[in-house]
Amino acid sequence: MTAFPISPAPEPGPPETLRLRVLQTTDVHGHILPFDYHANTANHSGGLARIASLVTQARTDAGHENCLLLDTGDFLQGTPLSDLTPLPGQGWRGRNPVLRAMNLMGYDAATLGNHEFNFGLDGLHRALVQARFPLTCANAILHPGEQPDQDQTLLPPYLILSRRMRDTTGRWHVLRIGLLGLLPPQIMSWDHAHLSGRLSTRDMVETARAWLPVVRAAGADLVIVMAHSGIDPGPDHPMMENATRALARLPGIDAILAGHSHKRFPDPEHAATPGADIARATLHGMPCIKAGFAGSHLGQLDLTLSRTEGKWQVIGHQARLIPTAGTPPDQRLVRALSAAHVHTLRVTDRVLGHVTAPLHSYLAQARNDPGTQLVNDAQRRALAKALAGTQYAALPLLSASAPFKTGGRGGPGHYTDIPEGPLRLRNITDLYGFPNTLCGLIVTGEQLHDWLERAVICFHRITPGAACQMLLDPGVPGHDFDVIDGLSYTIDLTQPARFDLDGHLLDPSARRIRSLCHAGHPIADGDRFVIATNSYRAWGGGPFAALAETALIHLDSRPVRDLVADYVTQRGTLVPKARATWSFAPMARTVVMIETGPGVRAYPSDITDLGATDLGDSKMGFARLRLTLPLMAQPQDFLPDTDSCES
Repeated sequence: MTAFPISPAPEPGPPETLRLRVLQTTDVHGHILPFDYHANTANHSGGLARIASLVTQARTDAGHENCLLLDTGDFLQGTPLSDLTPLPGQGWRGRNPVLRAMNLMGYDAATLGNHEFNFGLDGLHRALVQARFPLTCANAILHPGEQPDQDQTLLPPYLILSRRMRDTTGRWHVLRIGLLGLLPPQIMSWDHAHLSGRLSTRDMVETARAWLPVVRAAGADLVIVMAHSGIDPGPDHPMMENATRALARLPGIDAILAGHSHKRFPDPEHAATPGADIARATLHGMPCIKAGFAGSHLGQLDLTLSRTEGKWQVIGHQARLIPTAGTPPDQRLVRALSAAHVHTLRVTDRVLGHVTAPLHSYLAQARNDPGTQLVNDAQRRALAKALAGTQYAALPLLSASAPFKTGGRGGPGHYTDIPEGPLRLRNITDLYGFPNTLCGLIVTGEQLHDWLERAVICFHRITPGAACQMLLDPGVPGHDFDVIDGLSYTIDLTQPARFDLDGHLLDPSARRIRSLCHAGHPIADGDRFVIATNSYRAWGGGPFAALAETALIHLDSRPVRDLVADYVTQRGTLVPKARATWSFAPMARTVVMIETGPGVRAYPSDITDLGATDLGDSKMGFARLRLTLPLMAQPQDFLPDTDSCES
C-alpha cells in the first residue's frame, strides 16, 4: 500500500474587522436653529443646526454606511419653537419643527426622555407619527405583564437595525444592531396629570435585565442601551432616576448612550465617580458617552468589532464629545425651518404688557426676586379665582415657585434677563419655560416647614466668621429653590441640610427654617393653608414630597406660563416688586461668594444693594461676587407682605 502525505488544514485568515461610528445627541430640548427666542437674538453655540454640520463631517470621515445617528431623549420640549409653534391654537399648519429637523438629519433611531410627556400622550402621539425613524422604549408600559418582557409597551421595547457596512478591507457585511431604550420611571410623578391611569413604568435596571437576552435571541450582533438617565455616584436602589452605572454592570451590553442630567461623559466632573474611567470613556469597563444638552456637543463613539467563528465582538473603542461652539449651522436645515422660525417670532413678539424695571434672575438665590414674585402673584390670583365660592376660599392662600434659570449646567448665559419696557410672550416663556399646569393643595404648617427645608438644600452650610465660602451648592439646581409667597421666614445657614437631592432625610435634628410666620404670627404644625404650585412640584418633582397624592383640591388644564401671560395682560403695567418673604439669619461678619451670570454687571445698583463686591470672572465665565452675611437691607421697592415675627 502506498502512503500519501496528509495535506495540512488551511490556516484561518485574519479576523474580519469592522468599525462602527455611533453618533449621539441627547437633551436637545428644542434647540434647533442658531437663535435665542427669549433674547430675540442669534446665538453662537448649540442647537441641531450646528450638530447637523458636525454629523455630515463625521459621516464623511467614517463612511456614511458605517455610521448610526441616535438620540437619547428630551428632544421635543424646551424652546418656543418646540413648545409654542406646534401646539394647537397657535396657527401653525406645518410639521413639528423638531421632527422636521431630525428627519432631515437622517436619524437612525431615538428613545424618549421625561420631557416628551410634558404635552400628554395625545400630544406625544401627534408629534411622533411625523418621525421617519423608529423609536424604542422598554419601560413605559400600557399594560404590565408578570415580567418586564411580557409588558405591552408604549413603543417597541427594542429595535434591531440591519445595516450593510464595510469592513476594513472594503468587504460588505450585514450587522444587526440591537437598541434598547429606557427612561426615568419618575415620569409618573413628574407628569402625573397626563399619565395617571394611562401609563406605568418599571425600574430601568430590572427592565434591561429582562429584555437583554430577548434582544440577543432575536439576532442582535451587538446591543447598545439608549438610556435617558444620568450617572449617580451613590449606591444602587430600586427605581433609580440616574441608573447608568447600574446598567453598565449588566451582562449583554456593548455600549451605553446616556443623558438626562445635562452633564457630559467622559468629563473631568466624573473623575471621582466610582467605576468611571475618564481616559477610556468607560463605566465599570463599559463604553459610555453622554453629550451634554441643548446641542452643546455631538457624541461620537467609534466601536471596533472583530468577527471570529461567525460572531462579532467589540474589541476596542474611542470616544469624543465634539463641541458645537464655532461650528457653522447646516444651511439646508436652516432653510427648511425658516417658515417655522418666522412663525415663532410672530407668536412670541406679541406684547402683553409693560414692565417699569428689568426682571432678571442673576441674584434670585441671594435676595427676594421680582421675577419669582411675578409667577407667585399670577398663581395666587388664578387659584383664588378657581376656588372662589368653595369651602377652601376662606383658608389662607399661599403660592410656591422657584427661579428657573440660574446658570448651573446651562452655563453663564443661562439666566432670565428681561429689559424694562414692553413685556412680550417671549419674555414670559423665558421666565417660565416649562409646560407645567397649576395645582392647588391643602397643606399644614408642618408640611410647610418640610417643604421649605427641602427648598433650601441649595445652600452650603456656612461657618460663622469664615471667609470665601461658596454660598450655593452647584449640585442642586436653582429650580429647587422654592419661595413660598404669603409667609415670612429666615434661613439659618449654620445648620446642615436636612434633606439630600433625592429628598431623603439626612439629619433629623437639622432645621434651617426659622421664624416661620403668616400675617405676623408664628405658624403651628396643625395650621391649614391652601397653596398654589405647579404640577411637577405637586407630585414630588425634585427633592419634594408628593403632596398631591392626598392633598390635591384643584388641577388646572392650562400651563402656568399661560396664566402668567393672562396676569400680565390684565395688569397692563407692572412695577417689579418682591415682598420680603425670606432672609438669611444673622451671623457674625461672614464672607460668602456666589457665581452668577456676567450679565449682572448691567445692574450695578442691584450689586450695591446687596453690599456685594465684583471679583471678576471664574474660569467657566461666571461673574464672582463676594458678599458679607448678613446681607445689606433689600432695596426699598422690596415691600414686605407681612410683619416680621420671632418664633
